[in-house]
Amino acid sequence: MTRLHFPTVEEFTPDQKRVYDDVVSGPRGRMVGPLRAIIHSPELAARWSQVGIFLRYKTCLPAKLNELAVIATGRYWNSQLEFQIHAEAARVAGLDQAIIEAIRLGQAPQLADEAEAEVYEFTRLLLQTGNVTDALHAAITKRWGEQGCVELTAVIGYYTMVSFTLNAHEIPVLDGAVPPLPVSGSGPTVLPPAGKSA
Repeated sequence: MTRLHFPTVEEFTPDQKRVYDDVVSGPRGRMVGPLRAIIHSPELAARWSQVGIFLRYKTCLPAKLNELAVIATGRYWNSQLEFQIHAEAARVAGLDQAIIEAIRLGQAPQLADEAEAEVYEFTRLLLQTGNVTDALHAAITKRWGEQGCVELTAVIGYYTMVSFTLNAHEIPVLDGAVPPLPVSGSGPTVLPPAGKSA
C-alpha cells in the first residue's frame, strides 16, 4: 500500500489537470517523480514544476555537470527514483559511466576533469557539512561566475527537496525496475572525496 494516492488523469480536479497539461507539454514530456505527490497541492505543483524546469534544463552549467550534482545529491539521500532518472540523464549528457557507477555504489569517483571535480566536491561538502570552503566557492565562481555558483547551490537544494519528497511518500522507481542504489543502515550515504584519474 502506498503512502499517498497518486491520482490518475481522470481523477484530476480542473486545477490539477492544468498543471498536468503544462508538465506533459514541457521538456519533461510526462509527469513522474515528486510531481505525482505534489499534484495534491496544485499551486505548489505549478511553482515547483517551473523551478524544476529551470534548475534541470536552463542553468548556465553544462548539462553534464548539472546532472553530476543531481546524482550525487540523490545518492547522498538514498533517493532511488531520483538516481534512476538522473543517472540516465547524466549518461546522455556525456558523464562517464564509470563516474556514475562509482557514485551509485557510494565509492570515490575518479575525476580527471577539474570542472567535474569542483562540482562534485562542492556538492559533497554542501550536503555533508552544510557549507563549502572559501577556496572551493572561489573556484566555482571563477569558472562559472557568481550566477553559476548560485545556480549550482540551488540545484543541490532543489534536488534535496525532490529526494525528501520521493523518500517521504515512497514514490516507486519507474517501470517496475530494481531500485538502483544499494542502501545499508539508515540515514544519508556519506560521499567520499573524489580520486584523481590520470
